[in-house]
Amino acid sequence: MASSPVDLCVYNARVVTPSGTVDGGVAAEDGEIVQVGTDRKLPDADREIDAEGNYLIPGFIDPHVHWGLSRYEFEYHEGLEHDFETETRGAVHGGVTTVVNFLLQPEPYTPDMDFFRRAGEEHSYIDFAYHAIIHKDHHFEEIDGLVDEGIRSFKIFFNWYKYASPELGIEHSDAGRVYDLLSQVADVPGGVVMFHAENEDLADRRRQEFQAEGRNDLEAWCESAPNICEAMQIEQIGRMTEMTDSRAYIVHMSTGEGVDICKQFQDRGVNLHSETLPAFLTHTKDEADLGVWGKISPPLRGEWSKKRLWEGLREGTVEYMGTDHCPHKKPFKEKEEGKFGDVWDAIPGDNNGIEYFLPVMMSEGVNKNRISMERLVEVCCENNARRWGLYPRKGALVEGSDADMVIVDLEKSATVDEDFYHTMEPRYSSFHGWELQGLPTHTIVGGEVVVEDGELQVEKGGRNYLPRGPNGVPSR
Repeated sequence: MASSPVDLCVYNARVVTPSGTVDGGVAAEDGEIVQVGTDRKLPDADREIDAEGNYLIPGFIDPHVHWGLSRYEFEYHEGLEHDFETETRGAVHGGVTTVVNFLLQPEPYTPDMDFFRRAGEEHSYIDFAYHAIIHKDHHFEEIDGLVDEGIRSFKIFFNWYKYASPELGIEHSDAGRVYDLLSQVADVPGGVVMFHAENEDLADRRRQEFQAEGRNDLEAWCESAPNICEAMQIEQIGRMTEMTDSRAYIVHMSTGEGVDICKQFQDRGVNLHSETLPAFLTHTKDEADLGVWGKISPPLRGEWSKKRLWEGLREGTVEYMGTDHCPHKKPFKEKEEGKFGDVWDAIPGDNNGIEYFLPVMMSEGVNKNRISMERLVEVCCENNARRWGLYPRKGALVEGSDADMVIVDLEKSATVDEDFYHTMEPRYSSFHGWELQGLPTHTIVGGEVVVEDGELQVEKGGRNYLPRGPNGVPSR
């Protein structure tokens, strides 16, 4: 007797799996992958998609976004609901199928966890998890409670936001606070301390110098926090991580020096790891045409750092990638002064990262032979899932995993303009005007086709919060 057809089958693809790339396809039933193999071994399906020989990869996982920052019009909780809808709508168009968002508020987090879960479940197009930013004394006191809620990653600012951007309401931390958090999280199974690593004591002096000279340009912003500001903090983080036998993760690492320091500690067996961003792999501080859109924190660097970061990704020192997507309304980002307004007053952060993530890495990475497709899938899918306790449910095309998949056409191209994106309006990013080659044709979330040939196929909501349990695997 013939077996019943499965829900979905993608065939005629180059399927990137943890054990290598195979010609064939993937079958899914009830939202899970039930078979990976050659076309002739795949079962019949109610819906069949011909990948036309293109790559089939796991959906990208973005472990670094800041939903709730659309402050120009919204308070934080209202903004969180808003951003889950608009920005994850962009995510599925760009091939990202899981996101880990940073919770950020001065109040305690645990009383609001029901709301945080509901905000994503009702408004997101993709599954989601949370990190918590620890920047008030009472946040330290609720870490055990956050662990019970499935949060096992905690970000701290060492020692950035001591002077910069007071309107963001973020409290910086000194070495004593860093020691306390590393020590506390060392006892949390699967726990990780995440670091924004910049020394603002030095950067503040440099800002004063540049402003006294009348400088008001992107390069001045970038040079006001030179490479040493990041390098000296990563060195301290590595030593304190070694001292506490804890686990540390440098977010948005931007410098070649950072790569070298991380490698030194990794070679000693210290659990110090790092992510970088597409912006640091593609832009430099010399691009004056970026204006205040290019103001991010840490800032853009020079050509050597860009080259060394690519080397770090290939050699395995840099093991993770994210976007640091900050969905600021454009007038708030520019402080109503336009793209070439006051660089010192403008808000730091890049927009639309979650939607340009995959296209930029395909265009500037795979298509320019800076990184292989297999290694790219490791650092953007599998490694991100492993580090944040989501593997093997997420991050790989294997039997039993969620059927989160993207068909990528490496020949398909588009120019980045406002219509390229599908997030909140008005739309902008540091890649405006670029021609990107290597785009998704289909995005599949939980076995459901959510974007096909650029057209959204589903309504928002109905997605899952991913609490991370003691064994590091999210419950279904």
